Amino acid sequence: MKVQERMAIARQMPVELSVVARITHFKEIVAGYSYDTALLEANRCLQCKKPSCRDGCPIHNDIPGFIALLREGGIEQAYWKIRETSSIPAICSRVCPHEFQCEGSCVRGKGKGQAVAIGMLERFIVDWMVEGGKNLLTPCALPQQKKVAIVGSGPAGMSVAYYLAHQGIACTVFESLPVLGGMLSVGIPAFRLPRAIIEAEFEALKSCGVTMMHGVTIGKDKSLSDLKNEGFDAVFLGVGAHASRKLGLDNEESTQGVMHGVDYLRRINLGEKIDLGKKVVVVGGGNVAIDVARTALRLGSSDVFILYRRSKAEMPASQAEIHHLEEEGVRIEMLAAPVKILAENGKLIGVECVRMELGEPDSSGRRRPVVQENSNFIIKADSIIPAISQNVNHTADIGLEIKCTRWGTYETDPLTLQTSVDWVFAGGDNVLGPQTAAKAVYQGKVAAESILRFLAGQDLMSERQFLCQLED
Repeated sequence: MKVQERMAIARQMPVELSVVARITHFKEIVAGYSYDTALLEANRCLQCKKPSCRDGCPIHNDIPGFIALLREGGIEQAYWKIRETSSIPAICSRVCPHEFQCEGSCVRGKGKGQAVAIGMLERFIVDWMVEGGKNLLTPCALPQQKKVAIVGSGPAGMSVAYYLAHQGIACTVFESLPVLGGMLSVGIPAFRLPRAIIEAEFEALKSCGVTMMHGVTIGKDKSLSDLKNEGFDAVFLGVGAHASRKLGLDNEESTQGVMHGVDYLRRINLGEKIDLGKKVVVVGGGNVAIDVARTALRLGSSDVFILYRRSKAEMPASQAEIHHLEEEGVRIEMLAAPVKILAENGKLIGVECVRMELGEPDSSGRRRPVVQENSNFIIKADSIIPAISQNVNHTADIGLEIKCTRWGTYETDPLTLQTSVDWVFAGGDNVLGPQTAAKAVYQGKVAAESILRFLAGQDLMSERQFLCQLED
């Protein structure tokens, strides 16, 4: 097929549940490609000599490689090509913000064109393997004498366990929550990431000898020093960023009807029943804010809208998620921010807000919101849910002095992810701040290599395969 013919093929759109149907349940709303659709989409790839899509992927998947195999009919070979670099492709293909990563770097997406649907192709390959009952497991090495404790079972911890277990290192994962998966399980709704997908990844880890301990909080039930004394030769910290960042408004934590984004999602995903009332205001422009609003809508809140202090162009959430949100009837109030919580007898009745306008760009590259004078207005509401970011909870390191940055994340060697305590390594959101699953996976891969070298008494920098070059 000639380049001109490939360029003439339009991006293939997946089948989605209707809005009326999907807002009543938490089933996955986007269906995977059929074989014919996947093949057509794969034929849009130009097989660039210098594939910028691979550079845009935090894991550095060989995207042209697996797409070439797919369109030649080698779906199983395509799966193993992905597995050369990715430890959790079924998850990354569903939750990664592809438009900001691989697809955002795709040559076909430059200008007015549409990028190759890399995420959907990856998902098709993995789903085809599962539906066909194909072997998804890679051989594990014979057990060695060394053992490693992994604190946190999110994507970083899963990645460390995957790579170490396949080298014969005995790994024990300690998770404080009653379920495994960290933010994947309690921070992402099931309509975006079905729980069976997460469970399958942990079954694969268990088959390679990884021990799972949930309901154990390191720093409370036992300390990092206890782990060392119990014979663990190294520890990886992958506790994520589960502490909600506050708005800083008076009575924010004492008013009934004020709940923070990741706290709300965690409680709902763990099965708690929460009635937010009919009118819900969500503050923020990221995926957590979008997930909160769509979850509240599915649980009976009929009037849900988002307050965001910038314009839609600056929203960090995935465009696909914003599109689904608006399809489902959630309104976004742009250029507005809350300044005062209004309550009667300790219960929320509304929120006082101000209008904003965009000034000069800040350190993130987005234009800084500036308050418009005398623009105050009031919104009546039953609940307000700030979802403006998260911080790292430092329960795990109680009793052990580990250096932290001024942002409260763990300070690590920027290339090896070793902390100030030589036998403790860290990666994922507790190093980067709230970031993508793919970045956490890559940091897990880097940390695993560093831990292997540490256990063998080798220099952590010489002749490495992976170096951490991601910035927060």
